[in-house]
Amino acid sequence: MPSIAIVGAGPQMGLAIARTFGSQGFDVALISRNRDKLDDLVGKLDAEGIDAAAFPANVLDRAGLTRAVESAAAEFGGIEVLEYSPVGTFGSTALTAPTGTEPSHVEFEMNFQLYGAIAATRAVLPAMREAGAGTLLYTTGAGSIWPDPRVANVNAAAAALRNWVMNLHKELADAGTGIQAAHVGIDSSIGVSVIPGVEAARPEQITPLYWDLHTAKRDQAELVFKL
Repeated sequence: MPSIAIVGAGPQMGLAIARTFGSQGFDVALISRNRDKLDDLVGKLDAEGIDAAAFPANVLDRAGLTRAVESAAAEFGGIEVLEYSPVGTFGSTALTAPTGTEPSHVEFEMNFQLYGAIAATRAVLPAMREAGAGTLLYTTGAGSIWPDPRVANVNAAAAALRNWVMNLHKELADAGTGIQAAHVGIDSSIGVSVIPGVEAARPEQITPLYWDLHTAKRDQAELVFKL
C-alpha cells in the first residue's frame, strides 16, 4: 500500500488530508507533538477503515523529527507522500507587525516552518530518489504570497519556505527525478476565523488540492486555495 506522512497532523487539515489520501488506499503516518491527540486521530481513521499510526515528534527537534519520519517509513514500507503543515498553538506563536518584529520572532518561525520542513524532506528524499517517484507537499497561509502586516514574522518564514519549495520543485523537475514538490497556499482561516476579514473554510474544501498535486497536476509548483 502507498503511504503518506503528515507532519503537523491535527484535527482539522491533518485529519482531512489523512481522510482524502486514506480513502484512496493510502496508509497514514501522523506526526505531531501530542501522543494523546495523535491516538485520538488514529482511532477516528481506524473507525473509517483507514490504516493509521502515530509517531510523536516536535518539529523544533529536528533529530527527533527525522527519527519519527524514518520510523513511519519503516512501519509502512516507505513514504510515497510527505505533507508538512505544522501550526503553532495560541500563546506559543507571537504575531508581530513589521516594526514590532524582533529577530527572535522570526527565528522561532524559521525553525518551525522552514528548518523543520527541510529536516522532514531530507528524511524521505533519498528513498524517493531511489524509487524515482514521490510527492512532497508543503502548506502555508497565503501571507507567504500576499503579505499581511499583522503577521509579518510568520509571513517572513512562510515566504522563505515557499521560496525553498519553488526551488526544490525546479531542481527535482529539471533533473527528471519523478518527484513532485509543491506549495499549497491557503487564503482563509480554517474552521474558525482567526484574522478579522478573513473568512473561514472547511478543511474538506481544501484537501482536493493536495490530491490534485499528487495525481493530475504534478508539473505545478503551487496551488492556492481561495474562498
